Amino acid sequence: MQARRLKTAVAIAAVAALAVGAAGCAQSDRDSDSGEAKTGGTFIFAGAGDPKNFDPIFNDDGESFRPVRQMFDTLVSHKPGTAELQGGLAESWEHDPAGKVWTFKLRQGVKFHDGTPFNAAAVCFNFDRWYNMKGAAAQSQMIYYMDTFGGFAKNEAEGAGESIYNKCEAKDDGTAVLTLNKYKGAFPGAFALTSLSIASPEALKKYDANTVKQSGDSFEYSAFATTNPVGTGPFTFGGWDKAKNEITLNRNADYYGEKAKVDKMIIKIIKDESTRKQELRAGTVQGIDFPAPADRKALESEGFQVINRPAFNVLYLGLNQKNPKLKDLRVRQAIAYALNRQQLVQTKGPGGAKVADEFLPDTVLGYAPDVQKYEYNPEKAKQLLKEAGAEGLTLNFYYPPDVSRPYMPNPQEIFTVLANDLQAVGIKVNATPRPWNGGFKDDVQQFGKHDLHILGWTGDYNDPGNFVGTFFGRAKAEFGDQAMTEMFDAIAKADATVDDAGKKAAWEQVNRDIAAKWLPAVPVWHAPPAIVVTKDVKGLVASPLTDERFNTVSVSK
Repeated sequence: MQARRLKTAVAIAAVAALAVGAAGCAQSDRDSDSGEAKTGGTFIFAGAGDPKNFDPIFNDDGESFRPVRQMFDTLVSHKPGTAELQGGLAESWEHDPAGKVWTFKLRQGVKFHDGTPFNAAAVCFNFDRWYNMKGAAAQSQMIYYMDTFGGFAKNEAEGAGESIYNKCEAKDDGTAVLTLNKYKGAFPGAFALTSLSIASPEALKKYDANTVKQSGDSFEYSAFATTNPVGTGPFTFGGWDKAKNEITLNRNADYYGEKAKVDKMIIKIIKDESTRKQELRAGTVQGIDFPAPADRKALESEGFQVINRPAFNVLYLGLNQKNPKLKDLRVRQAIAYALNRQQLVQTKGPGGAKVADEFLPDTVLGYAPDVQKYEYNPEKAKQLLKEAGAEGLTLNFYYPPDVSRPYMPNPQEIFTVLANDLQAVGIKVNATPRPWNGGFKDDVQQFGKHDLHILGWTGDYNDPGNFVGTFFGRAKAEFGDQAMTEMFDAIAKADATVDDAGKKAAWEQVNRDIAAKWLPAVPVWHAPPAIVVTKDVKGLVASPLTDERFNTVSVSK
């Protein structure tokens, strides 16, 4: 356990470690008796979309994180099935009274997949690599880093700000000391971010990991990110066969922790939700994520294990103020009033979903029950549009039709319902479907091409800054909110508040002002995401953070 940890919000309730299962896996020579959990074989899980790449620092979405989490480790991790922090590559940590100097006691005897040692020098190499990253293209893809640390030694990307990172020192092989320029409430939780996984310094250098090239709207990554990712995790990289849409991960026999029970894991990328379900039933995959809400009961009745995670997430409708009409608060409020979110929850949401009034779950510190709420009121929406001179408004609505996300199980259906609500109050909607990676995310988050978009977030750790601060703590192309400096300053002040009572009050006021004064987006719902496996998979621990690690999974005949 870490010493003198700064108090944070109470961890959300633990999800029980659930033993669940999958069929159709070839067994190895290490099989135990029939009917028992097996070791060896292959576990095949259906991914819902292409990963961007395999370099943790350049990723920020779940489909990229799924394979990355199997290959890499972070300094701090989460107790399986919970949002409670525990040791990762660091066995313990402590901070000075100001919360600016963090000392990590590291695990001994850990090796990277390439055989090189994990030590304090490797930790500092990674932190220094991120801080000294060069080039606007590379920096623009480090979304989590900028949300956490603010900026770089030399800022080149739009939206980069003042860095709170100061330095990292290797006191000895087993002790790394990280110094920040100021306190930030994200820590220690942010040290568990998948993007901040520790990679092999030798591999990073050998495979030119810092090279990111941009050509128009496309990004090209290094050999480290595409073919040679090297971490310390329970699986090693076995290749991405794009013709077969398969990512292969192999058991790391030298893993310091609980070694993988299967010899191999395959992530089979199946973008269509119906096809994923068909392959699950056929036994060609043993697990799927984010089933359509309407399918959950049917899958349970067929004998599949359907596990609902807690709804530690939010779906929102983003409003891009790059469009001059959307700069008017009255227009943004009109859009909020136009949405029949309760009906959307009832008709398209999974069981347990509820309308979101804020951008964080009510289990997180800073949730304010008295925020302004936007009940469905199409007449009020029409009135506000008229007052703003925005009648007959036309908006380009971007959405990704090719993925399912924890907070967004069927983007096409969600888009259709929201678009119909907007058209009912006189807003013309131009549907703009774009592929998740290499399309939608870049168009929305890098280039700001849209007027409206649906996107969301699953919390990485239990702190308001991970939700509200991530979305609205700095100017982003996603919202076109560069002029909202009052909002940025208020969030920075809340995030820098050390005492618990002051922190709670500051974040509650931020949430009130987001709803009433700023409204850069409209929260839509909180939705419990499900994960499904066949009956013969055992040892899968479902995570409220959708942070499943598959080294615990075994298969039986």
